[in-house]
Amino acid sequence: METAMDAGTGAGTGTGAVTDAGARAVAVVVPEAATGLVTQASPEPAREPEPALDPEPAPEPDPAPKHTTPEPTPHPDSAHVTALSGGTGGAHALAPLVDTVMDALARGARRRGGPIAPGRPGQVAATVSEVFGGPAAVTGAEALDRLTELLAHGSADPADASCAAHLHCPPLAVAVAADLAVSALNPSQDSWDQAPAATALESLLLQELAGLVGYEPEQAAGVLTSGGTESNLMGLMLARDRVLGAASGRQIELTGVPGVPGAGTDQAPAPAPAPDLSHGPRPQPRPPSRPRILASAAAHFSVQRAAALLGLGEDAVLPVPVDHQLRMDTEALAAALDGCAARGELPVAVVATAGTTDTGAIDPLRACAALAAEHGAWLHVDAAYGGGALLSDRLAPLLDGLGLADSVSLDWHKLGWQPAAAGVFLVRRSETYASLARRAVYLNPADDEEAGYPSLLGLSLRTTRRADAFKIAVTLRTLGREGLGRLVDACRDLAVAGARAVADHPRLELHSEPVLTAFLFRYLPERQADTTAPPIETAPPVETVPPNETADTADTTDTAEARREYDARCDAVNAALRRRLLREGSAVVGRTELPGEGPGRVRLKLTLLNPHTTTAEVERLLHAVVAAGRAEEEAR
Repeated sequence: METAMDAGTGAGTGTGAVTDAGARAVAVVVPEAATGLVTQASPEPAREPEPALDPEPAPEPDPAPKHTTPEPTPHPDSAHVTALSGGTGGAHALAPLVDTVMDALARGARRRGGPIAPGRPGQVAATVSEVFGGPAAVTGAEALDRLTELLAHGSADPADASCAAHLHCPPLAVAVAADLAVSALNPSQDSWDQAPAATALESLLLQELAGLVGYEPEQAAGVLTSGGTESNLMGLMLARDRVLGAASGRQIELTGVPGVPGAGTDQAPAPAPAPDLSHGPRPQPRPPSRPRILASAAAHFSVQRAAALLGLGEDAVLPVPVDHQLRMDTEALAAALDGCAARGELPVAVVATAGTTDTGAIDPLRACAALAAEHGAWLHVDAAYGGGALLSDRLAPLLDGLGLADSVSLDWHKLGWQPAAAGVFLVRRSETYASLARRAVYLNPADDEEAGYPSLLGLSLRTTRRADAFKIAVTLRTLGREGLGRLVDACRDLAVAGARAVADHPRLELHSEPVLTAFLFRYLPERQADTTAPPIETAPPVETVPPNETADTADTTDTAEARREYDARCDAVNAALRRRLLREGSAVVGRTELPGEGPGRVRLKLTLLNPHTTTAEVERLLHAVVAAGRAEEEAR
């Protein structure tokens, strides 16, 4: 039987075709009824030659959007607003309310007119308060219409080409429609009798995703999660239970984490006292080894949060240095693991990242797997962002070695175009899930399971849980891996083109070439009347500069001081220009900081997740950044 990963990839009936090279809508072609499936086709956006990014671009007004004003939708009457969405009459009751929402979304988007509404946070809060809580607050049947318009007007729109700050994707319309069905039916995944079809569908979907990761589907296990934070917590929880449990001879999920000398400090546990032999040998208790989690300096902050929640403490996480592209340095990882062994500490887990939030960097997965195995540590791979590369034939090789991980996090609400939440957690061997098993007699009694009624309760940290697998399953069956892969490739091409435009502009500085669909850069203010500082392009990358650098590497102390002053000005201008763009409502650009200390670490970030954006639109966004940077310089 054709799988979701394969649907639509063949040359047979049902292969989608793009009928308009400039189309901005996903084309869905239904195959012959005998196939029983809907297969892919998503057009790759047209790539016409674009003009080079002019260092001094003339103002280029965007063409006015063409909108057709819909007829006002009548407000639903009281019979509709008190109706339920389920049952045989639910769809009929829901239809006029959906019409109201669609009309309000369109009006709110037209009022917004761009990626985000202009104004400061206080102004937004005042507008919301006026509609929701003020003396003239909206009430009754009008509330759905007015509050939906308010939400649309006051939301950042990831479908806008100038909204490119975060891993915040514009969801596919087909996925949103599927999510509406789940909301209407409201199945909960904590027992079979609440979600018979959704229970079976989630299990089948997870088997397919396990195979995509490189696991043996019949041996793996997993669950849908709220996102990478929950998935990372689950991975480190299982690592704690398995590795620390084996080392201590205790069932950690029952007895808790044993007391650990040295916790809260950087000191290793004190050695065990010498045995008192004055009255014969007396066995001494062996102090427990301090558990450690090793993750790169660019790993997601949820690693530290998970360590705190698991009773290990944030200080248990040892940051491993990264290279210029923010990939984990495997030599440094090997040294850190050896240091744990020398200090008598227990490496519970190595967390590798496949797609950092800033640069999309992918750690060397095979090398990380080998080092973790050598030291008896669990390998968890946070592929919340980079897991989307598995959909692309071009980018999937970047994740070589992913199938060696003990557990993996994926997020299809990032590079998968699903409405949140669409997180996935997978383990390579289902037996490693044992410590999460739970029996609740009102949800999964043993005799029900013996009679063939399956339960997903012991696979999740949550009890009530939406059927989030449904929208992913619909999307895979609609587009297939090939169709989704084309969307991934289109976003990657945009990032490459955008990075090239940054590198060619004298007032912009590229940090590194994009790995996936994101890149870092900064605006370079005019230099003040100081000729002693070296050109900015000769300065070493921030993260490679030793913390206590002196003027030894520069001609004079004045030169090093001038560089620091210029870097501090760069930081201030880049931070301020981003806020200016937000106030104007003209762009939503990301901001981050490189690892290290001192000034010069602030960077702007474009995360390109709209496959229908054009190269010209990315260049216009960069023009807006430069214009905002100049305005900030003039204001100082």
